[in-house]
Amino acid sequence: MKRFGNPSGRKNAGGFSMIEVLITIIVLAFGLLGFALLQTMNVRFVQSSNYRTQATNLSYDLLDQMRANRYQSAWYSGASFTAGSVTRAACSRDIGNVTIAQNIARWQCQVVQALGEGASATVTNNNGRVTVGIAWADQRWDKDNPDTRTTFTAVTQL
Repeated sequence: MKRFGNPSGRKNAGGFSMIEVLITIIVLAFGLLGFALLQTMNVRFVQSSNYRTQATNLSYDLLDQMRANRYQSAWYSGASFTAGSVTRAACSRDIGNVTIAQNIARWQCQVVQALGEGASATVTNNNGRVTVGIAWADQRWDKDNPDTRTTFTAVTQL
């Protein structure tokens, strides 16, 4: 009787060898490790992006307050503060007839609550050209200097 297909007479073994399975597991492990690193970096960048969005919104909030009260906009230059000079514990929310000083204190508290107690702000008004700069410690992508200050600056003409 003549056999066709396999000249050696042995049956073909189906499936994978152990070395093939091991190589597949190693390739998969490196892929999953890369994906985990990507997710970690993504979380850092999303948190930094959130801080930048908060700084943008806070600077526009102060600029809008100044636009709404153009004749007294020079008083808002007192909104500048240094890191550590405003604490979360000292924050309160005034209601009723609110003065410019109370508006400034509320805004400073919002900056500290959103960006941390290491945040600072500079506000200048030069003949209606207003500059609002907000700085905070957040460089999460720089593993050597993660607390380097990041600054957002908005400039407008009232």
